[in-house]
Amino acid sequence: MFRTALRNVLAHKARLLMTVLAVMLGVAFVSGTLVFTNTISDAYQTSSSKGFDQVDVAVKPEYAEDEGDEFSKDPELTQPLLEKAAKAPGAASAIGVVSGFTAIADKDDKLVGGGFQSQGGNYWGDKDPRYPLKSGKAPAGPNEVAIDAETAERAGYKVGDTVRLSIDGPVLTPTITAIFTTDDGNVAAGGSLAVFDTATAQQLFHKTGTYDEIDVKAAPGTSQTTLQANLDKILPKDLAFTTTGQELADDQVAMIEASMSGLKTGLLVFAGIALFVGTFIIANTFTMLVAQRTRELALLRAVGASRKQVTRSVLLEAFVVGAVAAVTGLIAGIGIGAGLRGLMGTLDATVPAGPLVITPGTVGTAFAVGILITMLAAWLPGRRAAKIPPVAAMSSVHAQATTRSLVLRNTLGALFAAAGVTVVLYATTLNGTDGQAPMGFGAVLLIIGVFILTPLLSRPLIASAAPVLRVFGVSGKLARQNSVRNPRRTAATASALMIGLTLITGMTVMAGSLQKSIDKMATSALKADYVVSMANFNDLSPDVEKKLAKTDGVTATSPMRNASARIEGETEYVTGVTAATINDLTDVKVDDGVFKVSRTQATVDDKTAKDRGWKAGSTFSVSYEDGKKQRLTVAGVYQGNEMISGILLDAAAVTPHQTDPGDMQVLVKTSGGPSDATKDRLEKALGNNPAIKVHDKKDVSNEIAQMFTLMLNMLYGLLAMAVIVAVLGVINTLAMSVFERSQEIGMLRAIGLDRKGIKRMVRLESLVISLFGGVLGVGLGVFFGWAAGELMSSSVATYELVLPWERMGVFLLLAAAVGVLAALWPARRAARLNMLTAIKSE
Repeated sequence: MFRTALRNVLAHKARLLMTVLAVMLGVAFVSGTLVFTNTISDAYQTSSSKGFDQVDVAVKPEYAEDEGDEFSKDPELTQPLLEKAAKAPGAASAIGVVSGFTAIADKDDKLVGGGFQSQGGNYWGDKDPRYPLKSGKAPAGPNEVAIDAETAERAGYKVGDTVRLSIDGPVLTPTITAIFTTDDGNVAAGGSLAVFDTATAQQLFHKTGTYDEIDVKAAPGTSQTTLQANLDKILPKDLAFTTTGQELADDQVAMIEASMSGLKTGLLVFAGIALFVGTFIIANTFTMLVAQRTRELALLRAVGASRKQVTRSVLLEAFVVGAVAAVTGLIAGIGIGAGLRGLMGTLDATVPAGPLVITPGTVGTAFAVGILITMLAAWLPGRRAAKIPPVAAMSSVHAQATTRSLVLRNTLGALFAAAGVTVVLYATTLNGTDGQAPMGFGAVLLIIGVFILTPLLSRPLIASAAPVLRVFGVSGKLARQNSVRNPRRTAATASALMIGLTLITGMTVMAGSLQKSIDKMATSALKADYVVSMANFNDLSPDVEKKLAKTDGVTATSPMRNASARIEGETEYVTGVTAATINDLTDVKVDDGVFKVSRTQATVDDKTAKDRGWKAGSTFSVSYEDGKKQRLTVAGVYQGNEMISGILLDAAAVTPHQTDPGDMQVLVKTSGGPSDATKDRLEKALGNNPAIKVHDKKDVSNEIAQMFTLMLNMLYGLLAMAVIVAVLGVINTLAMSVFERSQEIGMLRAIGLDRKGIKRMVRLESLVISLFGGVLGVGLGVFFGWAAGELMSSSVATYELVLPWERMGVFLLLAAAVGVLAALWPARRAARLNMLTAIKSE
């Protein structure tokens, strides 16, 4: 039986090639993802560990918890505390660390590095071991700065140049006095790092006389744990706590792995979909191979082979195919991993140097996935073949599925589909995250049910194409009959495309609907023409709002100034706005009372009011950061949204209680409305600051919808993979169908159907099967898109369903294109069959 199985594999090389390709694609993406993420992760981890070479023990402030209506003052790491740490037994030296957001502009006034990765810090003394100078001298004074070598190279800076940078809004123009090298993880990830002398850094980052962290270097012969124990003895426990450099490195590694897990999961989802779709192709291939060898298998049974031996022979063929696919997929995956890393370089995403990492786990996963998926898909056809009695197989009694098996299949499919629809509809009645799990479970049940019912659905849906196919005469009629001749095969072929189109259509419906609702939200909630904010979502300096208010053409401005407060024993943010202009800048719907803010009156959003049991006229006590208390009255309750929410009151009541006021956003209204000229004028008034975003309503809407757009683009990539695998499946099915019908095709040629007619017949058959899968996929996608929208509508008040008719039309055209392309080779092969040889074939 072993030799027989190997001979069968070698005898059907061409037929198994498509199966090998389908499995290989999935394995390649799985192994490529693992190689890529392991390589990047290892490079970052190595770079990070080097970044902690100068830290044996880090001293950090022990943050206090707020109690009652009072704010607990956070302890500070002061100069006396640093000097005390430097004198601890086993300590060689101590460095005070100051850090914060610092945006650097290149020579074209564009931001170098991205948002949160744009960092600033302090240069310690005349020679800081953290930042070895590559050229120049250490910065000294408020007009001098040093930048990292990677940033200097990307932006084209050198020592002596003036650089434009920003901490919290206003533009600074210090001179570059030094360029340094660093193993800082942010720089390795493509960010930027600027360092000032310690006094300047403390002033810029609002930490005068204090430090964010104290890094202590151990003396020779002193371990990190010993130094940590010594520091714990002398430092006040209520002020600071200690962490070893090794623990910091381990935490950084964990953070890198966590950040890489999202990318790894996304890429593995792509590979999983490809493998899932490929499973249909494998099962289809082995079903047809087994059907073609029915008499051969029956003969083996007649001469003494048992059912188990027949099943094993089929599984052995699958093992060989899976092993070949796993080897080729692993090799291709290593190439994909290397290619993705190279692609990051071309996209200006800096990656630390390091070797290509191919772990035993990656190799094991590639073989496990390739072999197990193939054997799993081949098990059912092998088991089905072994159960056929030898006499029945030899006389082809088994050829058609029994009525009982079809009734059982259709009943099971109907139950799954009904259960799926019921669970999905139930999920739409729930709120927010409560409905996500039921929605996902219902979607899986429905897809399984539709897949099981696909043979039943194929007959009426394909029959509906009969009027169009009649136009093509005999070829069209034969194509329709061939499409429904073996419903199970048609179903398995169409399902591969159906799954991909279901996902992409559902996400397209959701994305289009959300974009429309977000546009409506931005339009309805704001009268302001522009929203100004920091690129990294940090607070803006109050000076920004003052500069905007003085700009020509600006008629009204208001900050959105967040302040921490204690309300009823809980920490809450209140937002200070300009009472005189806020009604000119916002347009929110008021459910109760009036939209009014003052020093003693606040307007609150409906969610906050509901949670705290407030209504118009209610009063509550607020305790500010400085310990002062105030009694406020609720003037009104409004409908909050992504643009405007929370507790709003006059900024004049909030600002006096803040040590360091900062604005989350600034709303701006202009006399001429939004225009390119107005936007340029506002940006110029702010010094063309790379750290500040000036967005109109459309920009705001696009930024909120950016996450959904990114997900949609990723799913378009997923669709491309699913389409490639689906094309292979259709080619495989048609090629085997042509082989099975060789005698029939020979007879058609003999009675007068020319080669063009044969080609047209095979192409139309492929087109019908692909469009069948496309219609099912688009239909399911619309249903899932509607259901997901109903679930989200509870949290997005402006949500409304938008059906992207144009894109759905494109998806169906794509399905048709898949059918046409997939039929090229099988149609040509069918047309070239020798008429007499085909008639004599069995």
